[in-house]
Amino acid sequence: MSSSRSHVRWLTLGLIVALIVINYIDRSAISYAVDPLTEAFGISKSQYGLISSAFSIGYMVFAFMAGPLVDRYGARRILLVGVAIWSVVTAVTPVAGSFIGLFVTRIILGAGEGPGFPAASRTVSRWLPQKERGIALAMVGGVAVSGSLLIGGPLVSQLIAVLTWQGMFWVLAGVGLLWFALAYALLKNTPDDHPKVSEAERAYIAAGQLEEERSSTVRVQWRPILTNRNLWIIAVGYFAWGFMFWGFMYWLPDYLSSAYDLSITQVGLFTVAPWAAGIVGALIGGVITDRVFARTGSERSRLTIMGIALLLSGASLIPIFSAPSLTVSVTFISIGVGLGFVTGGIWWVAAIDAAPSQPGVAAGFADAAFALSGIIAPSTMGYIVSLTGSYSSGFVVMTVLAVIGAGSMLVLPKRGARQRPPVDTRAGLVTEAR
Repeated sequence: MSSSRSHVRWLTLGLIVALIVINYIDRSAISYAVDPLTEAFGISKSQYGLISSAFSIGYMVFAFMAGPLVDRYGARRILLVGVAIWSVVTAVTPVAGSFIGLFVTRIILGAGEGPGFPAASRTVSRWLPQKERGIALAMVGGVAVSGSLLIGGPLVSQLIAVLTWQGMFWVLAGVGLLWFALAYALLKNTPDDHPKVSEAERAYIAAGQLEEERSSTVRVQWRPILTNRNLWIIAVGYFAWGFMFWGFMYWLPDYLSSAYDLSITQVGLFTVAPWAAGIVGALIGGVITDRVFARTGSERSRLTIMGIALLLSGASLIPIFSAPSLTVSVTFISIGVGLGFVTGGIWWVAAIDAAPSQPGVAAGFADAAFALSGIIAPSTMGYIVSLTGSYSSGFVVMTVLAVIGAGSMLVLPKRGARQRPPVDTRAGLVTEAR
C-alpha cells in the first residue's frame, strides 16, 4: 500500500451528495405532474393533499427505524436497499392506477428514502475526521438539498415536456438504479473496507475520530439515545427549522401568486432566490463550523452556531408580517432561508457528537423530528390561510418556533460535553490548548 495519502473519502462523500440530490428530486417530482396525474387517475385536489402527506408519514417512520438498522448492518447495505426500493416505486408510480395505489406508493417511497440521512451521517462519521465534517455535512444536508430544489424544477419540467409525465418518472427511476450500480462497486462502510484507501489516508481519518466511531457495526442501545438531553434539543431545533423549510417548500409559490398576483412563470423565477440563498448559507455554515471546532475543540460550539443562525432566521421574517412589497418579501424570505440553511448540515454533525457510538440511530432520531414538521407544517399553513385569508399568522408561527428552537440550543445543552483539543487544520494534527 502506498504511503502517500489517497482521497477516497471525497469520492465517498461525492456518492452521498449525489444520493441526496436524487432523493430530493424524486420526492418532489410528483408536484410538477399534478395536473396530468390527477386527471389520469381521477384524483381530486383534496385526495392529492393526502397523497402529499403520505410521503412524510412513511419517511418519518422509517427514518427513525432506519437508524438502528444502519448502526447494526452498516450504511452501505441499507442505502443500497433503500435506493432499490425508491427507484422501483418511482418507476411504478405512473401505473399506480388509483388514489389508493398512489397513496401506498408514496408511503413506500418515503420508507425507501427514510434511511438516506441516517446512513449518510454514519458514512460521514466513519469516513471523515471531525474537523472535516462541518463542510462535508453542509454539502449533504444543505447544498445537496437546496441544489436539488434549484435544478429539480427545470429538469423535471423539461423531462415532462419531452417524454411526458410518465417518461419523467421512468428516467428518474433509471438515474436511481445508476447510482445503485456505482455505489455497489465503490461505496464501503469504512476506510478499512476499501482497497483503494492508502495507509496514510486511513491513519489521517482515524486520528480525527473518537474510538467508538471506528467500528463498522454496533448493537443498538436505546436508553442512551432516549435519555440524551442534547439529542432531544437537536430534535426540537430541527423541528423548528423544518417547519420553516417545509412551509416555504409547499406554500411559497402560492403565497407569491396570491399575494402579488404573479403568473406561474414569474413565481418560478422569484422562488429561485430563497433556495440559491440556501446553498450559500449551507456552505457558510459548514466552513464556520469546521473553523470554530478546529480553534476551540468544543462540540457545544455547533449548537451555539445553530442557535444563533436559527434565531436570526426567524427574526428575518418579521418584516414580511404586514404583507409588504414583493421585493421586501422575497428579499427577507431569502435571508431567512439562507440563515436557516446555515444549520443545514450541522444537525448531523451535532447528532454524531451527541451519540458517536450510534450515529445512525441519533441521525434517525433527529431526522424523524424534521419529517414530523414536514407533516405538520403544510397542513398548519393551509389551515391558517383558510382561516385568516392571510399568510402573516403562518410567518409568525415560523418565527415563534425558531425562537423556541434557538433558545433551547443556546441555553439548555448539557454542560461538560467532551472538549476536543484544537486542531491544526494545515497539518491535520492535534495541538495542545493554549
